[in-house]
Amino acid sequence: MKSRVWVKILSLLLVSVFLGACAISPAVNNPPAAGPAWAHGLTPIPQQTTVKVGMKQVISDAGILIGIAKGYYKDLGITIDPIQFSSGQEMINQLAVGQLDVGATVTSSGLFNAMSRDIPVKIVADKGVNIAGQGYYRLIIRKDLVGKINNYTDLKGKKIAIVGTASLDEIALERILAKGSLTAKDIDLQIIRAFPDMLVSLANQSIDAAMVIEPFVTQAIGKGLADPWKDPAEYDPDAQTALLVFGTSLTKNPDLANRFMTAYIQSVRDYNDAFFKNKNKAEIISILCQYSVIKDPALYEKMYPTGLNPNGYVRSKGIQLDLSWYKDNNLLKSDIKYDNAVDNQYVDFAIKTLGNYQ
Repeated sequence: MKSRVWVKILSLLLVSVFLGACAISPAVNNPPAAGPAWAHGLTPIPQQTTVKVGMKQVISDAGILIGIAKGYYKDLGITIDPIQFSSGQEMINQLAVGQLDVGATVTSSGLFNAMSRDIPVKIVADKGVNIAGQGYYRLIIRKDLVGKINNYTDLKGKKIAIVGTASLDEIALERILAKGSLTAKDIDLQIIRAFPDMLVSLANQSIDAAMVIEPFVTQAIGKGLADPWKDPAEYDPDAQTALLVFGTSLTKNPDLANRFMTAYIQSVRDYNDAFFKNKNKAEIISILCQYSVIKDPALYEKMYPTGLNPNGYVRSKGIQLDLSWYKDNNLLKSDIKYDNAVDNQYVDFAIKTLGNYQ
């Protein structure tokens, strides 16, 4: 009789253990329902998904690079596959056909003309603006010309280099020239495809000035080759210097796009905390030294910092001004409106999840 009782007790214990194991197992195998602590309530996508991101791994890509290093994308089920591109047009072509998911780029006629073909490519977030007094993208003049090029009118007849036409660089230069009632016809425009080559040209005095981005601004100044000249806030205050663009694969998958954007905004906030609040700056510089093309930590202390909006939105006026410039120069195949080009829904989602930046 006693043996039967013990058999029943043992059977009940085994059943309870089995049921307990079944109850625990799914929680072990699946991501927590609450999501990561930094984005509480946002669950990861069910399967880890690779997102191909076209970028040059420069400082303005901090919203991607920091997120890779700190695991923000991984936390939401995303693996970043960074892909280097030699030209913005090549990147746009791959975005349009779905071979690339995200592009870290600038405005160009190619980008807007892709949109004119009803291809769902959208500008979705800020990826770089000039901060007043600390412009990271600017016109620099040759050091020996300080005192000779003081005003905008002094640029007349000068050899000025940009990396390309029908894009951000030509627009930025034309806005500078307009301050002196000049146009590109009033200067000797030089196309130099690489920023390091511009520094060489400044050194051998084959050009007088150049539109340059960091770290080349600081390097040119440090080598005594150039002067930073005027603050970009004076001649191009509304410029949207760089953009984050979603290709068709993300615009057609809002769950993935929203999670990518949330990780991106969180990363941008870490960048702002570091460079504008001096919070965890050493950690963020270490990450950027590891993941970006700039490996010298001392440079980060000297360079003009890239402005990255911690709330993600682009400067609408800057995009509208760019669209007007492309239209006025007959570079658009159709009349693209701002609302056709920019989609804020993904940043809206990220802000709803993370709250406004404090």
